[in-house]
Amino acid sequence: MTARGKFILTLVILAIAGLGSYKWWSRFMPAQAGKAAATTAATSGSATTAKAAKLDTADFVAPLSSCPLLPPAGTFVPKDNTLDLELSEYPGYAGIIVANGGLEPTENSVFFRKHGFKVRIKLSEEESWPALNTGRIAAAATTVDVLTAYCRNFQVLAPVQIGFSRGADGIVVRKEIRRINDLKGRTLVTSQFNESDFFIRYLTQEAGLGVHMLATPGETPKPDKINLLFAVDAFVAGDLFLKELKSGGQRLAGCVTWSPKTTDIVDASNGAAVLLTTNKNLLIIADILVVNKGLAQANPKMVAGLVAGILEGNRLVRDNAEPHLDLIGRTFKWDRAKTQGGLAKVHLSNLPENLAFYSGAIDAAGSFAGIYSSATLAYGSLIDVPVDADRYMDATHLTALQAAGAFAGQQIAIVPIRSHARGALEGDPLLTKDIRFLFEPNSTKLDLSHQANLTALESIQRLLKVSPGSTILLRGHVDNAMIENFRKQGGETFVRQMALKAMELSKTRATEIRSVLVSRLAVQAARLETVGRGWEEPAGTDAEKNRRVEVQWFTVE
Repeated sequence: MTARGKFILTLVILAIAGLGSYKWWSRFMPAQAGKAAATTAATSGSATTAKAAKLDTADFVAPLSSCPLLPPAGTFVPKDNTLDLELSEYPGYAGIIVANGGLEPTENSVFFRKHGFKVRIKLSEEESWPALNTGRIAAAATTVDVLTAYCRNFQVLAPVQIGFSRGADGIVVRKEIRRINDLKGRTLVTSQFNESDFFIRYLTQEAGLGVHMLATPGETPKPDKINLLFAVDAFVAGDLFLKELKSGGQRLAGCVTWSPKTTDIVDASNGAAVLLTTNKNLLIIADILVVNKGLAQANPKMVAGLVAGILEGNRLVRDNAEPHLDLIGRTFKWDRAKTQGGLAKVHLSNLPENLAFYSGAIDAAGSFAGIYSSATLAYGSLIDVPVDADRYMDATHLTALQAAGAFAGQQIAIVPIRSHARGALEGDPLLTKDIRFLFEPNSTKLDLSHQANLTALESIQRLLKVSPGSTILLRGHVDNAMIENFRKQGGETFVRQMALKAMELSKTRATEIRSVLVSRLAVQAARLETVGRGWEEPAGTDAEKNRRVEVQWFTVE
């Protein structure tokens, strides 16, 4: 079962287990069908009191401050030549369903016909990590960021990427908020230690802002950080934000939740809320198979068969989903329209995409290690016993398939999903970050001997890698400390002359950064634009902060 699944647990269990296992398909279901029992206390667009009400502390859960624990590890032992696999109702697992011919073990499955074993699939809303860790089940599915959150407790290996989510996670905010940076000092509500938590933390991190967790809605938010409150699940988080909007409250600036709750909130808000962004073109929510480590070590051939079978199922759905819609729909109890709509929001990975994902060589998507490291940084001190991604990554079966010539002819095919034809640099950027690049003395040449410059360049490259089709605008700035001196030397005419030179200098330096990104890091020139703003847009009175390049990140809408 995946951490995407719908979380229906008591608050006591939440405090002990720590990680929410949320039913991923609830993101695509009608909102009423996807609600947890706790949601009944919140409103989903029904009439609420016109009087602004205080947020009820009982609606929120206290955040965990360290990695949750799991029971001691054990080894899964196959019975009747069958592997037990837990999944949630999520269209990204359609390839697995097709490869298995449904949920029950059968000799007609890809797994048996080609690899000699059977698979029993259980669809579950309960958390599967204790069962997986102790060996009661063989494998399950989750997202890469969840591995980070469990620290050393999780005794699993991840031998294959199943796919990417493409648009189910979203951030809904008050209409005046235009970018992630506008959330500084404001409070959002989400659920902890799952992909919704990671999603906002990732974007906050890229914007150069910190995160502060609030235990209760009455706690004072930090003015220099994005503040997070936590609900029992992401659907409830959306309900709480909408409830406050309708009551006239001002405590919450937004929520991080899942489709269709994202659109439900916007539609019910009477124009007060907007969808700031989704992960449609932010490939940081990556689904992976996680296998009981003892099983993987004792039965590598079975794991190899799981990997090959999943990739074969993905191929069948990718090549032509039509013949498989009825099987997928019956399995998950969806009609054809719901099945087709769900498949449109996932990207099922093939072999070359997997190899690139594990090696980090993919040009237009997040890598395993990159997402894992980003999650480690995003969670910060909450990951009290951090480990490297290598602890979980196991690409041996993928490389064996490549060496055997399997899936010949497949190509990496991750492309932007465009909703309309608006130009890339029209509208607002998703976020901005200010970077102070160091140039050689009295020069417009970037000093590449400074590690800080190299780190800054790589951070820009990383933004483009995780978001297909996104673009960067490099806005050069210089400090304005000399304006009064120029005025004394030659009056306003001289100030205007020097302002033009400052504009030229800032543009030349931004262009130099663009050139280095293209030549040194192989960034496509078409994805980078520059503009010089001279001293026209000071960030304050600090001259050091004004000598900067503002990086604006525009994602495809």
